[in-house]
Amino acid sequence: MDKKNVPQNTVTRDIKYLAAPTGNIYETVVILAKRANQIALAEKKELNKKLEDFKNDRDSMDEVFENREQIEISKFYERQPKPVLVAIEEFQAGELSYRTARHDGEEDEKAE
Repeated sequence: MDKKNVPQNTVTRDIKYLAAPTGNIYETVVILAKRANQIALAEKKELNKKLEDFKNDRDSMDEVFENREQIEISKFYERQPKPVLVAIEEFQAGELSYRTARHDGEEDEKAE
């Protein structure tokens, strides 16, 4: 998903259209929450990896706050769209695959 198309702010959405692919708004919310958590964890891992380069056991707090490059990396991630907004855009664009359990124990796989 191209994050350039994702709005930075919350957008009012009609839940009828959001729930249409699953037929149930609660299923949709669970799918979106799980995807948002995946995105957030991936971003956190990526940020921590980039900031790891700046980590030094001898750094004092003053040195950490003065590191301009580290601050710029952190600001870049702060400006990224929120994971839930990215998840909603992916869901609406049909880019998410998910499975739902049926009552008889089988699973239905759906690609949206």
